Amino acid sequence: MMWRGGAFVVAVSLVVAGCTPPTPEQAADRCEDRARAAQAPEVGVTLGANSQSGPFASGNISISLDQIRGRDPLEVYESCVFRLTGEPPVRPPRLRAL
Repeated sequence: MMWRGGAFVVAVSLVVAGCTPPTPEQAADRCEDRARAAQAPEVGVTLGANSQSGPFASGNISISLDQIRGRDPLEVYESCVFRLTGEPPVRPPRLRAL
């Protein structure tokens, strides 16, 4: 019976921890990813070979909705951080040079 109460406390703790807002630095990291996706399509290519089936290749392209809408990556970053923390960003975004 005691274990059930302990399990309940652990479960409630996990739910509460999941509801707490991220730190400003965590929000900046998460929002940088979104802003980078708004900059340009992300392209991935995989090439390889194995002894069973021989050579193989695959690829993918991802385009964010922010990019399709033509949103400025800096505005994407700033609004994302504000939405997550309720405060303006604590640092400028680290975006890739185009």
